[in-house]
Formats: sequence, structure tokens, C-alpha cells
Amino acid sequence: MLSFNVLITICLIYVGILFAVAGWADARARAGSAKFLRSPIVYTLSLSVYCTAWTFYGAVGSAARNGLEFATIYLGPTLVFLAWWWVLRRLVRLGRRQRITSIADFISSRYGNSNIIAVIVTLLCVIGSTPYIALQLQSLTLSLGVFAEDTQTYMPGTAAFWAAVGLAFFTILFGTRNIDANERHHGVVSAIAVEAIVKLVALLSVGIFVVWGLANGPADILSRAPASMSTAEPLITPRWMTLTFLSATAIICLPRMFQVLVVENTAEEHLATASWAFPLYLFMLSLFVLPIAIGGLSFLPEGSNPDLFVVTLPLETGNFSLATLAFLGGFSSATSMVIVAAIALSTMVSNHIVLPLWIRANRERDPQSDDVRSLLLSARRISIVCILALGYLYYSLTDGTAALASIGLIAFLGVAQVLPALLGGLFWNNATRIGALAGILTGFAIWAYTLFLPSFEGQLILGQQALQTGPWDLTWLRPQSLFGSQIEDPLVHATVFSIGGNLLVFVVVSLITDPTPLERLQAVRMVHAQDSNPRFRSAGEATIEDLFILAQRILGRADATALFERFARTQNRQSGLPEYTDDLMRVLERELAGTVGAAAAHAMLAQVSGSEDLSFEDLFAMADETAEIMEYSQELEIRSRELAETAAKLREVNMRLTDISSQKDAFLSQVSHELRTPMTSIRSFSEIMRDNRGTPQKDQKRFASIIHDESVRLTHLLDEILDLSFLESGEAKLNIQDSELSEIVSRSLNSTSAMAEHRQITILTDIRPKSMRLVTDPNRLSQVLINLITNAIKYGTADTPIVKISARIRQSEVILNVKDNGPGIPPDTARIIFEKFSRVGQSADRGSAGLGLAIAREIMRNLGGSIQLQQSNEKGANFELRMPLSIAGKAAAE
Repeated sequence: MLSFNVLITICLIYVGILFAVAGWADARARAGSAKFLRSPIVYTLSLSVYCTAWTFYGAVGSAARNGLEFATIYLGPTLVFLAWWWVLRRLVRLGRRQRITSIADFISSRYGNSNIIAVIVTLLCVIGSTPYIALQLQSLTLSLGVFAEDTQTYMPGTAAFWAAVGLAFFTILFGTRNIDANERHHGVVSAIAVEAIVKLVALLSVGIFVVWGLANGPADILSRAPASMSTAEPLITPRWMTLTFLSATAIICLPRMFQVLVVENTAEEHLATASWAFPLYLFMLSLFVLPIAIGGLSFLPEGSNPDLFVVTLPLETGNFSLATLAFLGGFSSATSMVIVAAIALSTMVSNHIVLPLWIRANRERDPQSDDVRSLLLSARRISIVCILALGYLYYSLTDGTAALASIGLIAFLGVAQVLPALLGGLFWNNATRIGALAGILTGFAIWAYTLFLPSFEGQLILGQQALQTGPWDLTWLRPQSLFGSQIEDPLVHATVFSIGGNLLVFVVVSLITDPTPLERLQAVRMVHAQDSNPRFRSAGEATIEDLFILAQRILGRADATALFERFARTQNRQSGLPEYTDDLMRVLERELAGTVGAAAAHAMLAQVSGSEDLSFEDLFAMADETAEIMEYSQELEIRSRELAETAAKLREVNMRLTDISSQKDAFLSQVSHELRTPMTSIRSFSEIMRDNRGTPQKDQKRFASIIHDESVRLTHLLDEILDLSFLESGEAKLNIQDSELSEIVSRSLNSTSAMAEHRQITILTDIRPKSMRLVTDPNRLSQVLINLITNAIKYGTADTPIVKISARIRQSEVILNVKDNGPGIPPDTARIIFEKFSRVGQSADRGSAGLGLAIAREIMRNLGGSIQLQQSNEKGANFELRMPLSIAGKAAAE
């Protein structure tokens, strides 16, 4: 007889191997050499998390009790992967496109990022998964009990407790390393893949041993089948169809299956392999279920537990090594389910329950601070412990007496209540948040009343009296015979009423309610998802500056700058912003989603990039005008080429007209770009405030502040454009008078002193002689000086930044220099700095429309002076102003 302590030692060694595999996989993933870990084989094996103790032990028990009924456990998933693989493909594609982290996140995203739905689905999944976790603990304790030398001293409750503790430790160690929403748990997935191989090898080995070791081949073992297995009952019965339906829904609705199928998927192509490989895996796993069940009934004493035939058959015949392998197969089946389910559920609890509550209680804190990350990490770890504690509590309350397959079916039906909302959201435009919420709550309540609570056999809420005669002796409310129905099978009864009621309420409420704008947007994205992989439009429709400005408004300047600098480094750009890429767009959307939600983030970026039909009437009008001018310009060019040989003068006129049109076209193009940036932010945040009435007050204030700032910016831009237009046309009103230069400089310094102090920049003045009188407009000249000083301060990046203002008289002119020791202006840029909308560098700290120097040039021209950039070998930029002296100034100079 195999010693119980030896078995525990073997089990610990096996767990150590799993730890080593998980640790190795995580290390390889961090090193960027995890190509094999992202293979379709590993992905397919990870899907075997479906095959828990319910299939490893319970399928054999079901076959022994009910014959071929066990096949439904494998038939449902097989039908989904073979016939409904296109539904799975859509789930995987939308999950990757929408940055989905769980099934609750998926349903919430479809229905306008409704956190209420996310909370309800999370609670439903936790409650629905609790019986299933208890099932795994029960299977572990039952299989361990088989090896106990003294069954009187063996305590299943203690074994279940320590099993729960060990599973919690493993899950926390490898499932909660960080809080990246798109994290791939390579260590956990690799360990599950190893367990998938172990449980397949174990079940096949036991099957081969029974068929060719205990019996004389397949014919012999099948001839031993009891009469109860060969009764001529119809194969397709209501129970058969119900079991197949529940097994099929488990592939989509169970949190652990959604986790490995959608969240852990690293390439959509892997699903093509899994569509045939996973059904093949299930077929191999089910191949010997019936022979093992027949062997247990034939070779084991009467009264043996059918759920343990896989272990007891080799054990009772003295094949201890095979019994150990069978135990490890069952151990793998149970642990893989619990680990992945705990990861999925803890993510849902932390993201949709803990974090919203924390934000509501700490409105004044920065939502991107480190304490939030620490909170989420701690919340997930605590959630894992609580989830396993609930499973242990359910096991303790039910005394672990129910058949394993029955417990699994209870869990399947509970989680299946999200199916109408999930599939309806994928294929029905008119599905609404209220309809989905009402349907889920209705189905969940009926499931709990008709199946979940009765599983406690009168020990929780519903007593024995209520189970037998209905609450308050109302027989039509009997939990397992609602409205006097004659459906004898409790599972079929609960399925018909819960799923039927769920679907009915979902459809009716959706038809009588209207979706919100965000729901309509997400309906378009999900219901009408294209088969091709999503790609944002080209950079011609969304410049990198547009994206950077939007990122600053939502993420904050520091985080946005860090994100864009990281991408710039990956593109080997030492300074400035990165090139526009799809990878940048995907990462940016994920970061924005952490603040404003997945749907809102995608809508904002789509609006900026132009990939959505969200119009700005004013911008469209300007774009139409620009297009007309470009067309006219092209016509002039064609005609000028045709008439070039007839008259040189006409060619010169046409060329000039073409040049004027091009300049106007460029001007309008730049105006359109500069206006779109603040208007995009104004529209985006105003729509969010309009469509999300439940937005926290803190966020409303922040959005309103952004709208105000962008409005001020837009007004300032329009003022600058108007001012420049008057100056260029010579229609600007000037107040020419005899003025003192030192007073004008002093006034300009006063206006920029606060900015200089903030930037810790020293401004030096050297005006000789002190009295320089000019015939000028002092306000306009001060405007030019303020612009130059401000630019010098902005670009003051030296260790000891200094701005020096000096003036001297040469002949009848005053020459004023504004010089800094900053990075200077490259020669290729110096040629265009006085052009409209030209900027030096890419940093947002320079943030202006690029009209300041153009306005300064026109002011100096209108004042009869000039401005130019002096090139020298010295570091920094040196702008030189030349202005005529007044008569008094000339006399003083002489």
C-alpha cells in the first residue's frame, strides 16, 4: 500500500515542478524570449482548464450512474469550437481591440461602460463559481482520503483547508505580479499547459490499464456493461439537451474560460489551431471514460464511489504507481481551475468593485498615483484569499456530499445567466444596458431560488418546509416546481425558467428603453465589427502633436511626456516626439482607458484620428474652402503651362497667382489644424459630460476646466490670426508717439517677471545711452519684446539660463538685441521661424500656435523697423531689432 505521507511528498514535489515551470516562463517572458510560450499549442493546452475535476472524476461518475449522459460534458464545447468558432473569433478580436480584462469588463464595455453591470456580473460570477471551487476542494479531499491508511483519523475538512491555502499562495505568487490591465500570465498559463498534459496522460493510462490490463480488450470491457447502461431509452432527451447547452455556454461564460480564451490570447491565429486541436483533446480525454466506469462497476466492491473509479481501480489492484499518476491527474484538473478562476475573479473584483469604491471615498487624490496601483495589487491578493475562502465555506456547509457532476452543473447554470446579454450585445444593435441588467438580475434570482439555494438542502435561507411546499405554503412557488410545472428534473426546470426568464426580460426591456450615445457607439463597434484586423487611419488625419496634446489633457503632462519619450527611444529618436505608429495608438488608447474608460478613450482617439464620422461643421466648411482653393490652384498651374510659350508676362502673373493660392492654401491648412486641436478636446469632453450623467463631480470639474482652457486658447488663436491679418494688410491702427526705450523695456520685463522667476532665469539689461527716444507705438513694440523674452525663457535649458537685453545707437537707428544662452536655432530652421505657424522643436512646453514671430515681423515692418535672427558661433539665439530714432533721440545721440 502506498504510504499517505509518500503521496503527500510526491504531491509537494509535483507542485514544486509547477512552481519551477511558472517561474521559468515568467523569467523568459520578462527577458523577451517567450516565443514558445505564445505558441498555439500552449494556448490550446491552456484551454484544458475547462477539464477540471468535474470532467476528470465526475465524468466517470456520471457515466457509471447515467450511462452515455457523460458525453454531453465534452459534446457542448466540441460543438462550440467546431460550429461556433466564428463567435469565439469575434470575442477574441473584440477583446483585443477593446483591451478587455474579464467577462465583466467585456459586457460593461458593450453597454456604455456601465459599472453597475460590471458589478452585477462580477458578483454573479463569484457566487456562481463558489460551488465549482468547492467541487475542486471536494475532489482533492476525496482522492486523498482513498490513500489514507486510517480513514477514521483522516479529516477531509483539514485537507480541504490546507489545499485552499496552498492554491491561494500559488495564485498570488504567479497571478498578481503587477496591475497591467493587458498583462499575460505566462507563468500560470505554462503551468496549466503542463497540467493539461499530465491529466491527459493519467486518464489515458488508467483507461489502457482497465481495457487491456483488467479486461481482455474493448469487446470484453463493453460486454461487462450493466443492463442499466444499455436500456433502450431515447438518447436525445430534455436533460441531454440541457447538459449539452450548459457545457457549451461554459466555454464562453465561465470566468476562467474567458480568461484563457480571450484575455490570455496573444494572437488571433491561435484560435484557428484550437478550433480543431481542443476538440481533439476533449475526444482523447473522453475516450476511456465509459470503459473506466464499466471497469469500476465490474471489478470494485459494490457501493464504491463512482467519482473515484479513476484512482481506486489501479489502487485496489495493487498498481500504486498508476494510482499516483491518476491522483496527480485529478490534482492537476482541480488546481488549474481554481488558479485561473481566482485570477479572473480577483481582477473583476478589484477593477469593478474595490477601485470605484476607493475613488468615491478619495475624490481629492490623484487617480494615477502609486497608492492606487498598490491598492489594486492588494485588492487582488485579498480577493483571491476571499474567493478560496468562499469555496471552502460552501464545501463545509454542504459537507461535500453531492455528486461532483451535480455541483459543476449548478455553477455552470449560474454563470450562464450572462449569456443572453453577452450574445445579444454581440449581434443585436438595440440591446440596451437596462435590458441587459434586468435580464441578468432576473435569471440570477431564478437560478438562486430554483437550484443554488436548494443545493444546501434546507440549511441556507430556504428551509425544508419551503422546499417541499413552497414559501408560506404557496405550492406554485415551490423552488423546483414553479407555477405548477411538471418538469421533474431540477436542472432542466431551473434552466428553462432562469434562462427563459432572463432572455424574455432582456428582449422586452431592451425594446422599450433607448440606448445612450455611448451604448450606440459600442454597439456599432461590436455588432458591426469588421473581419479584418482594426487599424487606425494614417498620420495625415491625426498628427503626433494632436495625440500628444490629447494625452496631456487626460494623463497629465508628466505621464504623457514619459509615454511619448519611451516610444521615441524605441524609434532611435534622441529628442522630439515619436513617429505615428499603430503600436503607439494602441498603447495610448489603453492608457487613456485607465482614466476615462475603454469606450470613451477609443471614441476620443477615433475622433482625433478621423476614423469615426464625428463632424465639426466649421472645420468641414474650412476644409471645403481649402479644397476649392487647391483645385483652383491646380487649374491655374495647368493653364500657366499651356500659355507659357505665348507671353512671358502672362506666365509671370499666373505663377504669382499660383504662389498666392499655395500660400493661402497652406495658411488655411495650418488654421484648420490649429483650430481642430482645441475643438477636439472641447467636443470630446463636453460629450462625455453630456452622455455620462453619473460622472463623479471631481471629473466633471476637471473636464469643465479643460473645456474652459481650450476655449481661451481658441479665442487667443483667433485674436492672433485677426491681428496678423490686419498687420499684413496695413490696416492695423498704430499709436505712433515719441517714446523712451528704457520705459518700454521696463514694461516688458514687468510682464514677464513672474514667468522668469518660475523658470529661475536671470534677465540682464544693458541699454546705452540710458536715454533713447523713438518714434514708435510703445504698446506694439512692447508686444514684440514680450514675445521675444517669453520665447527666450521657454527655451532656457542651460544650467544657468540667462537672457540679456542690450541696446546701442548706430547712425540714426537704435539696435536692440534679445539674446539667450539656450539651445539656439538650427540654420535650417532659422529660415522659416518668421513664417506663420512655424515652431522650433516638438516639445509641448513650447505650446503656441506659431504666430508670435510672424506677428512680431509685421509689427516691426509697420513701425518702419525690422527684426532678424543673428547667426553666430556662440550658443543661444540672438534676435536683433532695428528702429528709427526720433529727432530728440538723434540730438541726444549727437
